[in-house]
Amino acid sequence: MTQINELLDFLGESVTPFHAVRGMCKRLEQAGFESVERFDPSAMVPGRGYFMTKQGSSLVALRAGAQELGRGLRLVGAHTDSPNLSVKPNPVTGRDGCVQLGVDIYGGALLNPWFDRDLALAGRLTVLTAEGELRSVLFDSVSPVAVVPSLAIHLDREANKQRSINPQKDVVPLVMLGDAKGFDFKSWLAEKLAEQDKTCVGARVMDYELSLYDTQPPALVGIDQSLITSARLDNLLSCYAGLRAIIDEQEAEWSMLVATDHEEVGSASTIGAQGPMLMDALTALVPDPLLNQQLRNESWMLSVDNAHAVHPNYADKHDEHHSPKLGAGAVIKVNRNQRYATDSEGAARLRLLAEREGVGIQTFVTRADLACGSTIGPITATETGITTTDLGVPTLAMHSIRELACAADVPQLISLLQAFYRRAA
Repeated sequence: MTQINELLDFLGESVTPFHAVRGMCKRLEQAGFESVERFDPSAMVPGRGYFMTKQGSSLVALRAGAQELGRGLRLVGAHTDSPNLSVKPNPVTGRDGCVQLGVDIYGGALLNPWFDRDLALAGRLTVLTAEGELRSVLFDSVSPVAVVPSLAIHLDREANKQRSINPQKDVVPLVMLGDAKGFDFKSWLAEKLAEQDKTCVGARVMDYELSLYDTQPPALVGIDQSLITSARLDNLLSCYAGLRAIIDEQEAEWSMLVATDHEEVGSASTIGAQGPMLMDALTALVPDPLLNQQLRNESWMLSVDNAHAVHPNYADKHDEHHSPKLGAGAVIKVNRNQRYATDSEGAARLRLLAEREGVGIQTFVTRADLACGSTIGPITATETGITTTDLGVPTLAMHSIRELACAADVPQLISLLQAFYRRAA
């Protein structure tokens, strides 16, 4: 249960991508990985680990190998972001004696579960210190500061049959009672920050990237405690599994973990999978263009992102021959229209890895009459030319404020990724 308890701790502290990367850095440093500004293979010791971050919410970790880099890298890719309610730049609104905060919907959030939850506020603040310097710091209110109240069923008798949600009008969190015109949100942030960080006393909040999150902690549930329920399982579960694998597999050859932000909104950013971060890291490792191309041609990446488990109440939403089950192992994700990057060779190699490790492996293909989501897999393959295969842990309630997975699938995924890193197939 050690891995599961560690995962629950990681999920609980990783309330935003910034906090997730901080938590990953802490664990890498504890494992002996060295923080660097850029990768320099001439200064790397075989077996040692190195990592770098980008803009506080994306990370690349590397374990140096003894063989020539020309034999390629094994890469695990995941993403640090999850759908959420993101606070607008000028958020304060309200009426009828209620003070509210305007929010944007980040990513494809399932909105209904956000109602009537105790919501805290976290993210990154950029402040002007008392000494006149701009500084970015992490912020977490910890305590719940907001709620999105439902409309009582007495006022909407058809609510259980049909209720549409207008994100601009209906999803406006209530933060306190009073006159909205008298509430200075940035001043409140500065006061809370000063309470948490004495070095920020007297600082002025210039801007922020903040989102709301559910304060209910991650948990094991079920009569047999076999299920994990938590916010942000998609895709922090994969971040944790990749992190655990690259830390634990000390016999691995050249191996990399890439955890990027902004997957839920398309990955088109400087720190997303479509941005230059990974190619910059690969170029630093092998500057020569021809040798770099050889490196990428010989490399293999696993895009690890949660998969849709078959829902017992909605089994007809799956193709009956491709219905991954909770607890039966990681899922190879296939889409011939390239919404996933998996090809037959990559799938076969993964099956062989799973067979040799004695862990379960499943396959998901979406129904032909339903649209298919996508991942960083096709984007990374397109941007780098690296052969990529998509897989992930089967999950229910994906993109809800609280998702569900099976605890037994976590160590299976970690074992599979360790075998991948040590080139067991």
